[in-house]
Amino acid sequence: MKLDLILRAAEILTMVRARPTVRAVGVIGGRIVGFDDEIAGLAAERTLDFGNACVTPGLIDAHCHTAWWGLGLTALDLSRASGLEELYAMVKAEVERLADDPGAWVHGTGFNPASHGGNFPDITRLDELTGDRPLCLRHTSGHATITNTATLRQVGVLEPGFASPEGGIVVRDGEGRPTGLIEEAAQGLVQALLVPYSTDRLVDALEKATTRYAAQGITSFSEAGVGGGWIGHSNIEVTAYQTAASRGRLHARAQLMPAIDALRPLRAHVRDFLGEGAGMGLDLGVGYGFGDDNVRFGHVKVFLDGSLLGATAAVTESFCGHDHNTGYLLDEPEAYRERALAAYRAGWPLALHAIGDAAIDLALDLIEEAYKRYGCGDVPCRIEHFGIARPDQVERAGRLGIAVAPQAGFIGPLGEQMAERVGAERESWLYRGRSVVDAGILLAGSSDLPVADNNLRRGMQSAVDRRTDAGSALAPAEAILPEEALRTHTEWAARATGQIRDKGTLERGKLADFTVFSGSPLTAESIAELDIMATVLGGKLSYDARAGVDPAGASQES
Repeated sequence: MKLDLILRAAEILTMVRARPTVRAVGVIGGRIVGFDDEIAGLAAERTLDFGNACVTPGLIDAHCHTAWWGLGLTALDLSRASGLEELYAMVKAEVERLADDPGAWVHGTGFNPASHGGNFPDITRLDELTGDRPLCLRHTSGHATITNTATLRQVGVLEPGFASPEGGIVVRDGEGRPTGLIEEAAQGLVQALLVPYSTDRLVDALEKATTRYAAQGITSFSEAGVGGGWIGHSNIEVTAYQTAASRGRLHARAQLMPAIDALRPLRAHVRDFLGEGAGMGLDLGVGYGFGDDNVRFGHVKVFLDGSLLGATAAVTESFCGHDHNTGYLLDEPEAYRERALAAYRAGWPLALHAIGDAAIDLALDLIEEAYKRYGCGDVPCRIEHFGIARPDQVERAGRLGIAVAPQAGFIGPLGEQMAERVGAERESWLYRGRSVVDAGILLAGSSDLPVADNNLRRGMQSAVDRRTDAGSALAPAEAILPEEALRTHTEWAARATGQIRDKGTLERGKLADFTVFSGSPLTAESIAELDIMATVLGGKLSYDARAGVDPAGASQES
C-alpha cells in the first residue's frame, strides 16, 4: 500500500489521552489512516517533515462571521482612527476617492467609541462630508450602524409616523431628531439597501477571508448566521459557499448556521417532527448536518439580545454609567419560544446569542423546555457568547449539558471596556472559562471575527492569562490551562459543533486537517508568540510559511 502523505514532526499532539503524542501520521484520500509503527515501512507520494515544529489537530473557530469580514476587507478600517477628527478625515478621503461614482456607498467597519472618548460621530458633520452619498459605518460589535441623513431618508426614517422595527432602535436626540445611530435589528433597514450581494462578490469575499484563515492555522469555522435577518447577505447565501468550495476558493471547512429568520413553517406527516407534524426549517426538509466535508449546515442561529459594548445586551441590573438601562431582548419571550421550539423539533439544535444575564436566563429556559419536551439530541444546544453569566446560570448550564461559545480573544482589546460596563461586582462573570469547564459545560473556542481578530493563538493565551491590553487581569479566577485552551479550538469545538466524528482530534478515519506551530502550545511561555508554520487541509497544504507564499498564490496577510 502506498500512502498519499506522511506528515512528520518532533511532536504531534493528537488530543487523545490514550495516545497523546506521535511523530508521524499517514494519510490516504484526505483522511488519517495510521500513526508511527502502524505506517512504518510504507511509502508515500509526498512527505511533509516539519522538523522541531509542533503539529496539532486543525484549529476550529466555533463562531465567526466570514462573509461579513471578507466583504469588509475593502471598507475603511475605522479601528485605526483615534479621535473623531481622524475618522472624519478618513470619510472625507473616501468620498473624494469615489468622486467618479456618485452612487457608491462609503463603507466603514470597526468603529469603537472608546477610541473617541466614548463619543459617536456627529450626523451633521457626516452630512457635510457625504452629501447625498449613502453611508454605512459598522460598530465593532456588529450590533449598531452609523449612517447619515441621506441614508435615513432612503429607508423612510424621516417620514411622519415612522416607528423603529421590532428588536431595534433608530436612536434620536432629546428633540426627536435621528442621531445617525441605528441599533440591533433596525440595521436591517440599511442592510435592505445593500442585499442581496451577488454570489460572485460573496465568493470573492470568502476566498479573501479563508486565505487569511489558513494563515492563522484555521481549518474549520462555524459561520454564525446566514440567509436571513440583518446578519444575512443573500437569500441564496449558501450557494456562495458551495461555489467557492467547488472552485477551490474556500480554504477552510465551513459549517453554516442558518439565521432563524431564514427558516419557514413546514408541515409534514403527523409522525414527523417528533410527532407534531409541524416545525420550522428549510424547504425540502434540509436540516442540520446536511452537506459535505467542505460546506455543511450547523445549528440554527437565534439572536436574543444585543451587545455588551453597545449596552444593548439584556441584563438584570443596569449597566454602569447607564442609569435605568438594562438593554433589551430583540423580541418577546413567547415569540422566541414558539419559533425556537418549532426549529428544535424539526431537528435543528439551537445556537442562542445571549450576552446579558437576562438573555442567558431566557436561553436556558428555551433549551430546558426543548430537552424536556423533545429529548436531548446527539448534538448539544449552544449559548453563543455567554458574556455576563451569573454563578447560578453556570451551574444550570452544566446540569443541562450544553455548550457555550464565549470569546477569550475579547479580553485583550476589549476587556477594560467590558469591565467598565458591568462594574466590579459583575466583573467575575465576564466571558468565563474555569467555572464553565468545572461545571461540565463544553467550552468552544471562538473569535467572533470581525468583532475581534481571529488570531486564535492570542485568544488561547488570553484564556490562560486573562490579561487585558492595558495589563490588568480580567476575572483571573476564570483562567484555564494551556491544554484546555488548545482543546477549546480542537476537541471541544468539534464536540460543540457536532463534528467530533471527523475532526477535533487526530485519530484513524478522521480528516487530515493539521495546524503546525513553531513550538508546543502546551509548554510555550506564550501561545500568542508562537508562529503558524503551515496549515494542512485534507492532507494538502493550505498555507506554508516556509515557502514565503501560500499555495493558493494569495497574500499571507492576516
